[in-house]
Amino acid sequence: MKSSEKDNKNSLSQRQFCSIMCLKPIPFTFLLLFLGFYVALSTPEDPINCFSHNTNCTITNSYATFPDRTICEAQQVFYPTQEQDILRVVASATRNGKKMKVATRFSHSIPKWVCPEGHNGWLISTKYLNRVMEIDAEKMTARVQSGVTLKQVVEEAAKAGLALPYTPYWWGLTMGGILGTGAHGSSLWGKGSAVHEQVVELRIVTPAPPEHGYAKVHILTEEDQRLNAAKVSLGLLGVISQITLKLEPLFKRSITYVTENDSNLEDQVVAFGQEHEFADIIWYPNQHKAVYRVDDRVPIHTSGNGVYDFVPFRSTPATQLQLLRTTEEVVDFTGDAEGKCLLAKTATNVLMTTAYGLTNNGLIFSGFPVVGFHNHIQASGSCLGSDPNTKIATLCPWDSRIKGEFFHQTAFSIGLSVVKNFIEDVKKLVELEPKAFCGIEMYNGILMRYVKGSSAYLGKQEDGVDFDITYYRSKDPITPRLYEDIIEEVEQIGIFKYGGLPHWGKNRNVAFEGVMNKYKNADKFLKVKDEYDPERLFSSEWTDQVFGLKEGLMISKDGCALEGLCICSHDNHCAPTKGYFCRPGKVYKEANICAGSGS
Repeated sequence: MKSSEKDNKNSLSQRQFCSIMCLKPIPFTFLLLFLGFYVALSTPEDPINCFSHNTNCTITNSYATFPDRTICEAQQVFYPTQEQDILRVVASATRNGKKMKVATRFSHSIPKWVCPEGHNGWLISTKYLNRVMEIDAEKMTARVQSGVTLKQVVEEAAKAGLALPYTPYWWGLTMGGILGTGAHGSSLWGKGSAVHEQVVELRIVTPAPPEHGYAKVHILTEEDQRLNAAKVSLGLLGVISQITLKLEPLFKRSITYVTENDSNLEDQVVAFGQEHEFADIIWYPNQHKAVYRVDDRVPIHTSGNGVYDFVPFRSTPATQLQLLRTTEEVVDFTGDAEGKCLLAKTATNVLMTTAYGLTNNGLIFSGFPVVGFHNHIQASGSCLGSDPNTKIATLCPWDSRIKGEFFHQTAFSIGLSVVKNFIEDVKKLVELEPKAFCGIEMYNGILMRYVKGSSAYLGKQEDGVDFDITYYRSKDPITPRLYEDIIEEVEQIGIFKYGGLPHWGKNRNVAFEGVMNKYKNADKFLKVKDEYDPERLFSSEWTDQVFGLKEGLMISKDGCALEGLCICSHDNHCAPTKGYFCRPGKVYKEANICAGSGS
């Protein structure tokens, strides 16, 4: 049957209730308690901008800058609506030797996967490849175009009484983008939390020799080993046209957040993930709190109609966002650690009080457990969309069109066998500098999600825990952050000491240093890549650097370590004129970090 997306709508009573309960508490919740709040939806700006009709273009991401602060160029952009359009574009590019990159409608990945090489490359946007082609209730599958959002899949599957069991929490991702970066939710059960493990068929358009018309459609099924390369491909094999996903009968879940002291977190982390199907943990190191998400399936007849509208994914008035960012800049610039900790504690308390956005009936939170249908609580993102009637500029908090949130993200997975040791090392840093972790608590602490070893060549190599850390980023690339050294050391402990696998859609350059040595099937991926794209038209200098095929991933220049473009080896890689010098780590002595002179 044919399916289509419907806009997410909020009732009048919900809007009235949100004057208090729907406040955006990150990073400075207490300020919002004194400001009016209005729920409205807004559509993010297209990451592709052209100076003339679809030519002479630039591309960036939702945050308006890549880790090296570049904005990439392209000769032109194409907007296919069907597979035949893709074939024509890829054939034309192949015939003319043009570099190509696939872009999504919102571009939420932080690294430069979407950048063509130089200004003569072509962009192929999946913005209008946005149809759910078929929901097959009998086979329990969904066939979608690659530009379809997670929100569309969730909603259309539910209409047929079906569900995609494991997904990321943010519904603004496209299915092609999810597969490209290996995006995931949280679970050690079944096939694990990665969406790509639910792929049963994939259609991908690649370059081809002249006798095949310069472009070819490959139809990959579970029996074809090349699917293991294509389902986490980083956009390096070609353009994904259609994806067929395996679904399950729609079910209900029960969620309870339990806050405990983090004293035994390292001993509880593995068992907790094995005990609960959709478990995750939010860790607030400075406050010594761990918030355990007890989240499991319950019988379909269980009473409850809960909804999860995650607070940080809601629309926020631009004026509030601008005030919050200015305050954050002042606190960081003045080195007000006590102030930052107070703000963080207030923010987390409000998040806990509002159950992170859970409601028992779509309107109010009256207590745990919150029971609801899977499609209502698995993902959210109500700041996406559009409301032509709103008279107030409201946006996603990170929308680059205004002075809002601006941050780095470090995300990596640590194997279950050593995750206890990693947490113990982080706790040693907490003991040395507890206030250093207030900055990440302002962005809801460290999110710990469970991931399972994957069949994808560039997927997770073993069962593990993904640590997701968000923290303040200065608008000035050579301005150090307060407690810069501590978060850098956490990053290097995870990535290098414990061999953490970086999330492909997040991270700074340093996380990708030597990354291909961590994948036992990297050679198999490269073999498929050479087969599908022998002229490397979908590769770029940056992707070659990540794969170790070229030098230059680590950029040596003044201040490079402040942005994660290098690991410091000289003081000038930090900010010596501002009192930050290259020093060994405090716990992990092999680390090289930018430490303040008084640290």
